[in-house]
Amino acid sequence: MSQKQLKEAFVSNLNGTSLLEISAGLSLLPLCLLCRGLLLILYYLHHGKPVSSRKNSLLLDFLVLVSPLVFSCTVLSPIIFFIPVILAAFCAGIFSKIYSQRKGEARVPFGQIVKEFQKARLDPECIPAITVFRVYINVLTSISILAVDFPQYPRRYAKAETYGTGAMDLGVGAFIFGNALVCPEVRQKPHRTQPRLSGLARQVFSVWPLIALGAGRLLSVKSIEYHEHTSEYGVHWNFFFTLALVRLAASLLLAIFPKHKAWLVALAVAVFYQLLLSTTSLKMFILHGSDGRGSRLGFLNANREGLFSLFGYLAIYLASVQVGLWLLQRRSSVRGWLEALRGLALAVLVLLVLLQLCQACTEPVSRRMANLPFCTWVLAHCLLLLGFFVLTDLILVFTKLLVKGSSVPCCWKVVQPPDSGKKHGKEAVLVGRQDKLSQLCLISAINKNQLLFFLLANVMTGAVNILIDTMHSKAAFALCILHLYMFFNCLIMYILHARNIVLKFW
Repeated sequence: MSQKQLKEAFVSNLNGTSLLEISAGLSLLPLCLLCRGLLLILYYLHHGKPVSSRKNSLLLDFLVLVSPLVFSCTVLSPIIFFIPVILAAFCAGIFSKIYSQRKGEARVPFGQIVKEFQKARLDPECIPAITVFRVYINVLTSISILAVDFPQYPRRYAKAETYGTGAMDLGVGAFIFGNALVCPEVRQKPHRTQPRLSGLARQVFSVWPLIALGAGRLLSVKSIEYHEHTSEYGVHWNFFFTLALVRLAASLLLAIFPKHKAWLVALAVAVFYQLLLSTTSLKMFILHGSDGRGSRLGFLNANREGLFSLFGYLAIYLASVQVGLWLLQRRSSVRGWLEALRGLALAVLVLLVLLQLCQACTEPVSRRMANLPFCTWVLAHCLLLLGFFVLTDLILVFTKLLVKGSSVPCCWKVVQPPDSGKKHGKEAVLVGRQDKLSQLCLISAINKNQLLFFLLANVMTGAVNILIDTMHSKAAFALCILHLYMFFNCLIMYILHARNIVLKFW
């Protein structure tokens, strides 16, 4: 077998892992975020000022937010269930230290702090959990697309061939989910009305970079004979085309149907598509081609996975629009977000029950077809991760109340009650400090140029695979390459953010 065929075989014919293991892996993300926040608050407690060095801020963010994920999906994957426990214990230790070392004049009784916390008013214009969710999905995707080519990356985490739940299968759906959370239909203010056709025209124009990137990837892959997993999207199709077409189709449907009924449209699309899979020969065509032997002759045959999975991804996108609209409902208090957290928990529970019913009545989860169980699974775990991030932010808000004046970037701002000029002045100081801190935050840096980050990760992945024999790399070498690759990508985003450069030209 040629090197190209060996690499294709290395990422093919896999069956995924368990839902429990994926949930354990997802819990690492909010725990890393919580750890970073608590360390910053502890630093402020000891020094009386936030971290002011850009170099130290970048190193802290990379070592706490990114590096643990690289280790957990490679050499530490055999103990993935213990890592969240260790991280949670570490965070508990930091919190205990913060609580015990508060300054004398700030030692408010715990019960009073809880009351203040429940009454605290948060900035309603900012929902950090959405930003963090989108950034972390991008980071995880960037790690996985290169790590999967190394033997240290467990094969059960890679994309399943036909049926199964691999971590990378969830990543594809979560990327669609994250894009829908901030789509124009969600961000548009309720009181602002505009012609639906003009909004649709803007969406058509806005996806041209995705189509251009998809065409560029297609040409580059074919020209250098780069290894491909054909049954992932097909011969000519790729994820950039999927993103573009899903956004266009969703904009068209949301121009016809009310956006607050997006979940009904999503349900109709997903159920209709599943009925086609279950009652017609469509499933056999997607899996085995028109001749039943995997034929790739003709455009439809060649790209059947990418074309027909659009229905499933469209359903995920539309359901995510509904989630985005719900999250952006004005909530300005901790109590309001605690109620929202209960709503998220209930939605996750309902979706997990539906997932079991769907798999029992139809078929197992299949990312290749993007069937109804796949859509249900993606939505359940994305809502679970969002809930984790909301809970993390609330814990950090509570901790900031323990240490007056402390700030954490990409976390809720506590808005002081407007009952005194003194508090107004203090609020201005805190907001100013938050704005300064946001410039020292890796999450903010990646968020500002997310598409560029994703594109850079794809280009770097191709370069590494061309220059290095990844399949026969030792663990130490693989970890060095993955860390250098991620640090370079993060550093570029950090420099652009520090210079306030947003590379967006559409």
